[in-house]
Amino acid sequence: MTSAMTPPPAEDSLPSRIAAVLGAFRAGDDAVGAAELARRTGLPRSTVHRITGDLVRAGLLERHGRKVSLGLALFEIGQRVPRQRVLREAAVPFMSDLREATRQTVHLAVLDGREVVYVEKLTTPGGPPLPSAVGGRVPATATGVGKAILAFSPPATVEPLLSGPLPRLTERTITAPGLLVRELRRIHREGVAYDREESGPGVTCVASPVLGPGRQAIAALSLSGWTSQMRPARYAPAVRTAALTLTRALRP
Repeated sequence: MTSAMTPPPAEDSLPSRIAAVLGAFRAGDDAVGAAELARRTGLPRSTVHRITGDLVRAGLLERHGRKVSLGLALFEIGQRVPRQRVLREAAVPFMSDLREATRQTVHLAVLDGREVVYVEKLTTPGGPPLPSAVGGRVPATATGVGKAILAFSPPATVEPLLSGPLPRLTERTITAPGLLVRELRRIHREGVAYDREESGPGVTCVASPVLGPGRQAIAALSLSGWTSQMRPARYAPAVRTAALTLTRALRP
């Protein structure tokens, strides 16, 4: 989940302004007008008009009347990112098995700064209409996948997240740094993280890290479902096993 407005570019340069415009699109956006993009980026509307026109001509955006959406060229470029492509291709078979065994929604996510980015999502009929989407972002400290990754990340990655206010998505989100530190220590001991309506009301999640060299997390797998229908502890062994198996499959 992103904030209502993307901060203005730190440097007044064309590349930073282009990055601001592209970064202003959110998961779930169909098409967005120049006025809304200007509001989200803090850039002048005339500047947004000029940049979006250039990006449409380059195929990075697509025009829909007076609005624009992310273009197919961006998707094609994203598929060439080595880490994401290799990780996703290796993970999908294990995610499919986990979904079939549990009949719940399965996520694969990676950490990017203070947020997790969903690399893959496999839904199941009858599952909760989760707001997550491939390419979507959510504050790491408020999610099961985020906490699973942070629990197996170096202090240099975790400490900056604890230095400022922790975002609150629901009344159950952990916002006290001390409580989060204790939670991360427990996750590191047990290898399993839980999201009990912390990222969204009525939804619960169990997650486990996918580890790389030095037993540091490179991603996390999760299982999500309705709180009223899913007991996370029951599914924890299956999620943990899937993450461990994926960890082994990714080893050189």
